[in-house]
Amino acid sequence: MGAYCLSLFANGTYPFGPASRAVNDLGNQFIPFHAELWDLEHGKASGDLFFSWSSGYGTSFLPDFFSFLASPFSWLVGLFPRDLLDLPVFLVTLLGLGLAAGLMTVFLGRLAPGSPWWRMLLGVGYGLCGWVINDAFADPMWLWGLAALPALCIAADWCLQERHWVLGTLIVTAAWLGNFYTAAMVTIAAALIFLVRFLLTRFSWAVLLRAGSMTLVGVLLAAPVIIVCGLASNGAQPPPPIDFRGAPPLLDVLGQFLPGGKSLVSAPNILIGLFGLLLVAAYPFHRGVPGRERLAWIGLLVLVMLSFFWRPTILLWHGLAIPNGSPYRAAFVFSGMLTMVAWLSLARRPRVTALLAGALLVLLLLVLARNTTAVRPSTWRSVLIGGPLMLGALVLLLRANTARWLRTGSAAVLVIAVFFGAAYSTYVADAVRKDIPFFDPHPTLQDADVRRTFDAIQAARTWPAARVETGPHRFANGDPALLRAEGSRYYDTYVMAETSEALQSLGISWTWRGRHIHSPTDPVTRALMAVNTYVDDAGQVVPAGPAAPMVTVHPADSGGKPFTSAFARQEELLGATVYEKPTLSYTDGPAATPTGTGWEVPPTPKGSRWTTFTATCTPGREAYFYTPWFAGVVRSPQKEISFVAVEPMTSNPMRSLGTVPADGKVKLEMWTSKPQVLPGPVLGCLDHAAFTAAVERLRATGATKVEAGGHTLTATLPAGSTGTAVLAVPATKGWTCEGKPPTSYYGFIGVPLRDNETSVKCSFEPPGLRVGLAIAGIALIALLAVPITVTLRKRRRASPAATDPEAVNA
Repeated sequence: MGAYCLSLFANGTYPFGPASRAVNDLGNQFIPFHAELWDLEHGKASGDLFFSWSSGYGTSFLPDFFSFLASPFSWLVGLFPRDLLDLPVFLVTLLGLGLAAGLMTVFLGRLAPGSPWWRMLLGVGYGLCGWVINDAFADPMWLWGLAALPALCIAADWCLQERHWVLGTLIVTAAWLGNFYTAAMVTIAAALIFLVRFLLTRFSWAVLLRAGSMTLVGVLLAAPVIIVCGLASNGAQPPPPIDFRGAPPLLDVLGQFLPGGKSLVSAPNILIGLFGLLLVAAYPFHRGVPGRERLAWIGLLVLVMLSFFWRPTILLWHGLAIPNGSPYRAAFVFSGMLTMVAWLSLARRPRVTALLAGALLVLLLLVLARNTTAVRPSTWRSVLIGGPLMLGALVLLLRANTARWLRTGSAAVLVIAVFFGAAYSTYVADAVRKDIPFFDPHPTLQDADVRRTFDAIQAARTWPAARVETGPHRFANGDPALLRAEGSRYYDTYVMAETSEALQSLGISWTWRGRHIHSPTDPVTRALMAVNTYVDDAGQVVPAGPAAPMVTVHPADSGGKPFTSAFARQEELLGATVYEKPTLSYTDGPAATPTGTGWEVPPTPKGSRWTTFTATCTPGREAYFYTPWFAGVVRSPQKEISFVAVEPMTSNPMRSLGTVPADGKVKLEMWTSKPQVLPGPVLGCLDHAAFTAAVERLRATGATKVEAGGHTLTATLPAGSTGTAVLAVPATKGWTCEGKPPTSYYGFIGVPLRDNETSVKCSFEPPGLRVGLAIAGIALIALLAVPITVTLRKRRRASPAATDPEAVNA
């Protein structure tokens, strides 16, 4: 923990400097979710653990809680002011890696007896392994898995000793509850380590049964986490197609063993520091270790490393899905195995010849990998300066006749070298990352602009009467959670497919194939979603104009009628015609080809006039352009707008082209680099007066009062309401209204009304929660049955009737 803090201090990184740590998912997801957790702890959230009203216009929160916030360290956020949220989030990382290093130090003593001080030095290498400083630094929830690996190995050690079955089972459960994603990797790794140790000791069916039952019951106790998150993942918007492109070059893989660098090639981040690497390299030459044991552990390392490069085993490590980004998220388990081999080498006191052979192997590795991106000048300094210091200190410490003062000095040199070596490797990774634009930090609540926007949003909030929308992407992908608003912006693995499709069908854009939803850019969608205030492009919190209530009343309808455009879908939900949807006429530039109701626009040659269309609308109306997959530039007399759609990854927002001129002619010039299809209609001219009147009708016939609980919504309707009550909430699984599943009314929750019904009440329950709790309950009975049975047997054996022959005869 000290080495990690020193590295941040040297780089001027928060909390020891001005440079923010909020990069990638740390800024986009982890900090916003912790802001929502802070709100929950202080009773200021608009939702609860079951449901969040902040993101996606209402979404299940329990899967996000289990995935991002289940570590006990996350709950520390409630002890700090909300404006200082970055500090407890930093502590999640710091305490997580410290716990992992400590538990590894404990487990190494069970793997082989030896000095806790030497074990501690190897624990430092594990706690700051390459995976921590390159992968998990932006995803602190994974550090629970880093700690879970030695914890499960301790539980497996108890199985070998046939002790502590209940406590071992609870450790398995804690691993899966804290972060189920890494727990799956850890369980596989711990099982492999257990099997190696089991085969090297003695074969016993009782031990195998003990280990298997302990793992099974422990995992079943965490069934609510597994089932809720599994169903949420299954119902989420499908991820982009991801495939494994093959193993990286061998030298790039080997370069990852070396300290003091950072690879720019995707490869497993596995370094455990130079001290551990020297001992691992000496292990094959260590004659103090039986050949059978050396073969077993080296074979384990080879097989696990190879498993990172074969698609079926990559899927196995990562829960049957290749991760987005790095396919080597399980690399920390290999670092843990390396640390164990290093200790097995050191605990058996390697000879000087083995250490020298290991040092030569490390030097050869450095020379071979010298041209890879992982090997930098800092790597040469780490190896050529730290190597001789550590090697000399080790040799003196391992000699039996070394003088006491020399032994003490050598121990101090070794501790200092390990400490500064770990800090230096972390420093280098952080420094290299700062020069990569992808890792530019996001503003957080430490930023004055964010705090000003937060304060303005809180002053404008009237939830649940209306929503405040966070508007453009100013701070993080999770702005509504960060700013305590009720917007559509949502970036997550668990964005439900129904949410993505319903919001895109109204003209809201998405990225990452619908797993990142943006904010609406037109007044009609804002009104339909009960948004009366939003953050504009300049960062000002402004009125959004007329807004419908959260619950509106519509004629009875199945909500399944197909529509040719987002304009028509908006009108259906408004219950009025507010757009003119003119057809486009080709007039100039590269010739466009008619395609039924639309056009195919050809690429624009260099120096050519742009493809030009005209349309006719009523003067004074506002022209909007929308087609989800157009990529190019659209120019009107008033605006020029770039669209960057890539189907299906990135879809366009609905954009205003300005006011229709007095002659009623709307001119559209288009430039594109490749053929584009414009499905008709792509132009809608909004009649603001008709739109305002339609919203007023929805207000007059909609809910007169709306009350929102953590995962409930209750609306009072005008007397005589008939038809379908529609909630401005995506119709995702888990909702029940008046005890029945609601219908989908064009993607939103619809509740058929009985005659003269005056209220609607809906509640949400995360799918799979009841089943998960039932399974966990059965597992709990099994867990309690074991100690009860053992206690009864002991009492029976100790009772006088069991030992008195006369009592037995009687």
